[in-house]
Amino acid sequence: MILSRNFTNVFNWILDHIFPPFIRDSRILMSPLFFLLFGKKYKRFMDFKNNVLSLDEDGVIGYYKELSSYHIKRETDLNKQSISYILNNIQGNSVLDISCGTGYLAKKITKKHHAKVVGIDFIISDNIKNEAHPKFIEASIENIPFPDNYFDTVISTHTLEHVVNIKKAIYELRRVCKGKLIIVLPKQRNYRYTFDLHIHFFPYNYSVLSVMGNKGTCFCLKNDWIYEEDIINP
Repeated sequence: MILSRNFTNVFNWILDHIFPPFIRDSRILMSPLFFLLFGKKYKRFMDFKNNVLSLDEDGVIGYYKELSSYHIKRETDLNKQSISYILNNIQGNSVLDISCGTGYLAKKITKKHHAKVVGIDFIISDNIKNEAHPKFIEASIENIPFPDNYFDTVISTHTLEHVVNIKKAIYELRRVCKGKLIIVLPKQRNYRYTFDLHIHFFPYNYSVLSVMGNKGTCFCLKNDWIYEEDIINP
Protein backbone atom coordinates (compact mmCIF):
# COMPACT_ATOMS: atom_id res chain seq x y z
CA MET A 1 0.00 0.00 0.00
CA ILE A 2 1.33 3.45 -0.96
CA LEU A 3 0.40 6.20 1.49
CA SER A 4 1.62 9.78 1.13
CA ARG A 5 3.58 11.44 3.91
CA ASN A 6 0.81 14.02 4.27
CA PHE A 7 -1.69 11.22 4.96
CA THR A 8 0.51 9.32 7.41
CA ASN A 9 1.29 12.56 9.27
CA VAL A 10 -2.42 12.89 10.03
CA PHE A 11 -2.52 9.25 11.15
CA ASN A 12 0.55 9.75 13.36
CA TRP A 13 -0.97 12.88 14.91
CA ILE A 14 -4.07 10.89 15.85
CA LEU A 15 -1.95 8.13 17.39
CA ASP A 16 0.12 10.64 19.36
CA HIS A 17 -2.73 12.81 20.63
CA ILE A 18 -5.86 10.63 20.76
CA PHE A 19 -4.61 7.20 21.84
CA PRO A 20 -3.89 7.14 25.61
CA PRO A 21 -0.24 6.46 26.51
CA PHE A 22 -1.13 3.27 28.41
CA ILE A 23 -2.35 1.76 25.11
CA ARG A 24 0.78 2.81 23.17
CA ASP A 25 2.99 1.34 25.89
CA SER A 26 1.11 -1.95 26.28
CA ARG A 27 2.51 -4.92 24.40
CA ILE A 28 -0.74 -6.86 24.87
CA LEU A 29 -2.90 -4.08 23.43
CA MET A 30 -0.54 -3.11 20.61
CA SER A 31 0.37 -6.62 19.43
CA PRO A 32 -2.78 -7.17 17.29
CA LEU A 33 -2.20 -3.91 15.41
CA PHE A 34 1.49 -4.70 14.83
CA PHE A 35 0.56 -8.18 13.60
CA LEU A 36 -2.00 -6.67 11.22
CA LEU A 37 0.58 -4.27 9.80
CA PHE A 38 3.72 -6.43 9.76
CA GLY A 39 2.60 -10.07 9.81
CA LYS A 40 5.20 -12.61 10.92
CA LYS A 41 7.79 -9.85 11.52
CA TYR A 42 5.64 -8.00 14.05
CA LYS A 43 7.75 -9.11 17.03
CA ARG A 44 10.91 -7.75 15.39
CA PHE A 45 9.25 -4.34 15.12
CA MET A 46 7.97 -4.47 18.69
CA ASP A 47 11.37 -5.54 20.06
CA PHE A 48 13.30 -2.90 18.12
CA LYS A 49 13.85 -0.43 20.97
CA ASN A 50 15.03 -3.22 23.28
CA ASN A 51 17.50 -4.53 20.68
CA VAL A 52 18.87 -1.51 18.86
CA LEU A 53 21.11 0.02 21.53
CA SER A 54 23.12 -3.20 21.79
CA LEU A 55 23.89 -3.18 18.06
CA ASP A 56 26.79 -1.54 16.26
CA GLU A 57 26.25 0.46 13.05
CA ASP A 58 26.38 -2.65 10.84
CA GLY A 59 23.90 -4.40 13.12
CA VAL A 60 21.45 -1.52 12.92
CA ILE A 61 21.74 -1.42 9.13
CA GLY A 62 21.14 -5.18 9.02
CA TYR A 63 18.01 -4.76 11.15
CA TYR A 64 16.66 -2.12 8.75
CA LYS A 65 17.50 -4.26 5.73
CA GLU A 66 15.71 -7.25 7.23
CA LEU A 67 12.51 -5.25 7.75
CA SER A 68 12.71 -2.93 4.75
CA SER A 69 10.19 -4.89 2.68
CA TYR A 70 7.60 -4.47 5.45
CA HIS A 71 7.78 -0.67 5.49
CA ILE A 72 5.35 1.64 3.71
CA LYS A 73 6.44 1.98 0.08
CA ARG A 74 6.40 5.48 -1.38
CA GLU A 75 8.57 7.76 -3.50
CA THR A 76 9.56 9.94 -0.56
CA ASP A 77 9.03 10.32 3.18
CA LEU A 78 8.74 14.09 2.76
CA ASN A 79 5.43 15.92 2.78
CA LYS A 80 4.69 18.32 -0.09
CA GLN A 81 5.33 21.42 1.98
CA SER A 82 8.78 20.23 3.07
CA ILE A 83 9.75 19.41 -0.52
CA SER A 84 8.73 22.89 -1.63
CA TYR A 85 10.65 24.52 1.21
CA ILE A 86 13.85 22.59 0.48
CA LEU A 87 13.70 23.28 -3.26
CA ASN A 88 13.30 27.00 -2.60
CA ASN A 89 16.17 27.18 -0.11
CA ILE A 90 19.03 25.42 -1.87
CA GLN A 91 22.28 27.39 -1.66
CA GLY A 92 25.26 27.12 -4.01
CA ASN A 93 26.14 24.62 -6.71
CA SER A 94 26.94 21.47 -4.73
CA VAL A 95 24.32 19.59 -2.71
CA LEU A 96 24.38 16.46 -0.54
CA ASP A 97 21.14 14.55 0.06
CA ILE A 98 22.02 12.17 2.87
CA SER A 99 19.89 9.01 3.21
CA CYS A 100 18.42 9.77 -0.19
CA GLY A 101 16.21 6.67 -0.44
CA THR A 102 14.81 6.34 -3.97
CA GLY A 103 16.58 9.51 -5.08
CA TYR A 104 13.31 11.42 -5.37
CA LEU A 105 14.52 14.64 -3.74
CA ALA A 106 18.00 14.52 -5.31
CA LYS A 107 16.43 14.33 -8.77
CA LYS A 108 14.08 17.21 -7.97
CA ILE A 109 17.01 19.37 -6.87
CA THR A 110 19.04 18.49 -9.98
CA LYS A 111 16.14 19.35 -12.25
CA LYS A 112 15.36 22.71 -10.63
CA HIS A 113 18.83 24.01 -9.77
CA HIS A 114 21.14 22.22 -12.24
CA ALA A 115 23.50 21.77 -9.30
CA LYS A 116 26.02 19.01 -8.66
CA VAL A 117 23.96 16.70 -6.43
CA VAL A 118 25.15 13.62 -4.56
CA GLY A 119 22.73 11.21 -2.89
CA ILE A 120 23.98 8.86 -0.16
CA ASP A 121 22.23 5.91 1.47
CA PHE A 122 23.28 2.58 2.96
CA ILE A 123 21.36 0.85 0.16
CA ILE A 124 21.25 2.30 -3.36
CA SER A 125 18.83 0.50 -5.66
CA ASP A 126 20.15 -0.89 -8.95
CA ASN A 127 17.91 1.36 -11.04
CA ILE A 128 19.70 4.53 -9.88
CA LYS A 129 23.14 3.18 -8.94
CA ASN A 130 24.76 4.07 -12.27
CA GLU A 131 23.23 7.52 -12.72
CA ALA A 132 25.64 10.45 -13.02
CA HIS A 133 23.33 13.43 -12.47
CA PRO A 134 22.61 13.12 -9.62
CA LYS A 135 25.28 10.68 -8.46
CA PHE A 136 24.36 8.04 -5.88
CA ILE A 137 26.80 6.44 -3.42
CA GLU A 138 26.37 3.73 -0.80
CA ALA A 139 27.68 5.02 2.54
CA SER A 140 26.66 5.88 6.09
CA ILE A 141 25.66 9.20 7.63
CA GLU A 142 28.08 8.43 10.46
CA ASN A 143 31.01 8.23 8.01
CA ILE A 144 30.35 10.52 5.04
CA PRO A 145 33.08 9.85 2.41
CA PHE A 146 33.78 13.47 1.47
CA PRO A 147 36.29 16.07 2.67
CA ASP A 148 35.55 18.91 5.09
CA ASN A 149 33.55 21.87 3.76
CA TYR A 150 32.72 20.07 0.51
CA PHE A 151 29.02 20.86 -0.10
CA ASP A 152 27.28 24.23 -0.31
CA THR A 153 24.04 22.69 0.96
CA VAL A 154 23.61 19.52 3.02
CA ILE A 155 20.16 18.01 3.43
CA SER A 156 19.14 15.28 5.88
CA THR A 157 15.49 14.24 5.79
CA HIS A 158 13.91 11.68 8.11
CA THR A 159 17.29 10.24 8.99
CA LEU A 160 18.59 11.34 12.40
CA GLU A 161 15.67 9.73 14.23
CA HIS A 162 17.07 6.36 13.06
CA VAL A 163 20.74 6.87 14.02
CA VAL A 164 22.10 5.39 17.26
CA ASN A 165 25.13 7.69 17.41
CA ILE A 166 23.22 10.87 16.60
CA LYS A 167 25.98 13.17 17.83
CA LYS A 168 28.46 11.65 15.40
CA ALA A 169 25.95 11.94 12.55
CA ILE A 170 25.35 15.62 13.31
CA TYR A 171 29.10 16.21 13.46
CA GLU A 172 29.49 14.61 10.02
CA LEU A 173 26.69 16.72 8.53
CA ARG A 174 28.34 19.91 9.76
CA ARG A 175 31.82 18.74 8.78
CA VAL A 176 31.05 18.31 5.07
CA CYS A 177 28.89 21.44 4.86
CA LYS A 178 30.26 24.89 4.01
CA GLY A 179 26.96 26.72 3.71
CA LYS A 180 23.40 25.71 4.52
CA LEU A 181 22.31 22.68 6.54
CA ILE A 182 18.64 21.65 6.28
CA ILE A 183 17.28 18.82 8.43
CA VAL A 184 13.76 17.40 8.42
CA LEU A 185 12.56 15.39 11.42
CA PRO A 186 9.17 13.90 12.34
CA LYS A 187 7.19 15.63 15.07
CA GLN A 188 6.47 12.57 17.17
CA ARG A 189 6.07 11.50 20.79
CA ASN A 190 8.13 8.70 22.28
CA TYR A 191 6.16 5.58 23.17
CA ARG A 192 7.36 2.08 23.83
CA TYR A 193 5.76 0.75 20.66
CA THR A 194 5.96 2.81 17.48
CA PHE A 195 5.69 1.56 13.93
CA ASP A 196 8.65 3.26 12.30
CA LEU A 197 11.87 1.96 13.88
CA HIS A 198 12.78 5.35 15.34
CA ILE A 199 15.34 5.67 18.11
CA HIS A 200 15.05 9.41 18.78
CA PHE A 201 11.85 11.42 19.12
CA PHE A 202 11.17 15.12 18.70
CA PRO A 203 7.75 16.14 20.07
CA TYR A 204 8.71 19.82 20.57
CA ASN A 205 10.87 22.36 18.79
CA TYR A 206 13.20 22.52 21.80
CA SER A 207 13.70 18.75 21.42
CA VAL A 208 15.26 19.49 18.04
CA LEU A 209 17.19 22.55 19.14
CA SER A 210 18.58 20.69 22.14
CA VAL A 211 20.07 17.83 20.13
CA MET A 212 21.42 20.33 17.57
CA GLY A 213 23.08 22.45 20.25
CA ASN A 214 20.69 25.39 19.77
CA LYS A 215 22.70 26.71 16.82
CA GLY A 216 20.00 27.14 14.19
CA THR A 217 16.27 27.73 13.75
CA CYS A 218 13.41 25.25 13.88
CA PHE A 219 9.77 25.41 12.83
CA CYS A 220 6.94 22.98 12.15
CA LEU A 221 5.63 22.29 8.66
CA LYS A 222 2.63 19.92 8.49
CA ASN A 223 3.72 17.84 11.49
CA ASP A 224 7.38 17.68 10.46
CA TRP A 225 10.19 19.82 11.87
CA ILE A 226 12.39 21.88 9.58
CA TYR A 227 15.75 22.71 11.14
CA GLU A 228 18.04 25.13 9.32
CA GLU A 229 21.56 26.27 10.14
CA ASP A 230 24.16 28.39 8.38
CA ILE A 231 27.45 26.54 8.77
CA ILE A 232 30.66 28.47 9.28
CA ASN A 233 33.57 26.05 9.39
CA PRO A 234 37.20 27.14 9.90
